[in-house]
Amino acid sequence: MTYPETIEYIFSKLPMFSRVGSEAIKNGFTNIIALCERLGNPQNKCKYIHVAGTNGKGSVSHMMAAILQTAGYKTGLYTSPHLKDLRERIKINGKEIEEAEVISFIEKLKPEIETIKPSFFEITVAMAFEQFAKQGCEVVVIETGLGGRLDSTNIITPEISIITNISYDHVNILGATLGEIATEKAGIIKTGVPVIIGETHHETKEVFERFAVANNSPILFADKELQVNNWYYENEELVVEIASPHTIDHKNYRLDLTGNYQTKNILPVIVAAQLLHQKGWGINDESIKSGLKNAKKLTGLHGRWETIRHNPRVIVDVAHNPDGMQQLLNQLEITSYRHLHIILGMVKDKDVDKVLSMLPKNAAYYFSNAHVPRAMVAEELKEKAAGHELHGNIFNNVNEGIKEALSYANKDDLILVCGSVFLVGEVDFKA
Repeated sequence: MTYPETIEYIFSKLPMFSRVGSEAIKNGFTNIIALCERLGNPQNKCKYIHVAGTNGKGSVSHMMAAILQTAGYKTGLYTSPHLKDLRERIKINGKEIEEAEVISFIEKLKPEIETIKPSFFEITVAMAFEQFAKQGCEVVVIETGLGGRLDSTNIITPEISIITNISYDHVNILGATLGEIATEKAGIIKTGVPVIIGETHHETKEVFERFAVANNSPILFADKELQVNNWYYENEELVVEIASPHTIDHKNYRLDLTGNYQTKNILPVIVAAQLLHQKGWGINDESIKSGLKNAKKLTGLHGRWETIRHNPRVIVDVAHNPDGMQQLLNQLEITSYRHLHIILGMVKDKDVDKVLSMLPKNAAYYFSNAHVPRAMVAEELKEKAAGHELHGNIFNNVNEGIKEALSYANKDDLILVCGSVFLVGEVDFKA
């Protein structure tokens, strides 16, 4: 098979959550264990950093991988979903795996695909495990999918577990309260393995502490270990001043991921890197600083408050749930622009009305939808938005919306594309 034929086979045979929603989920480990046994259990051949959470886990995973790369380790990185190509999910030292590797993997596992009918996620996780072992990765940063407890990635025993934050998302699957969602995420905590919690919250703190005690796992709350004293922008970088409450030492870290919400994500990353140093890993403050300064460049992360054009400025951001949207709105408050244009698309199983209720009424709106079955059609989104006094026209695809916004925008305006990972994934970054 050619690569396009392989991709078509995967999409036609394997249910994919990002396309069809919860019907694609295969709870439990039966399929992933069967696939890994067929591959010789590659998941047992690497060391791992395991990352879960509601928002921020993608950024944390990429920053962590960048630090490990900078420290000289051959580093694997598994994240989801992808924007353009499934190979974005599986990177080694920042480079996507070869198309030929995907083709040979699928051809090899065709009998299992036809027999046990795994999900798209299960196949990509198994592919990642095999590639990381085959390519001799010294360490792998692996991000969970939806939850943690029953996630296909949760058959590993990591060096460190990281849980970024907990907020309301996928409540129909993970639970209706923060405590219930935290319980699912806490499922990645393993016996004797340290766990780092990115954000202390009164509704989730007890859940994480209970799981840590039950598993005899050291637990660290990153926002208690380190504090952000100040942050500012300089030379298109986010500069974050961080202090430890136990010392008078302050350090400045520069990030090429410039959304101010990274001031939260940076804390568990630094705590994890320092903990690895204490465990004997060759990570020092210089590799932490250099990794953070070049995280986007080293790992190829896109869609996090990313400027893709100037005059007028066009920014894409994958914020798609209420907590992520609030962080995006906080960023907008400190951003200078004359008029705001928002190209918006969402998926049906998000809290669409809650997100719409948060958005500014004085922006110009351009409603679109990604071309996946889960997407809310632009006509319905426009109708819902009108109920929140948000008005605009409908566009068949996101790039038509951007083109229209550009035709109206002043050079000092801001054009923002947001609401769905899949909408951002269809943006022509080179246009």
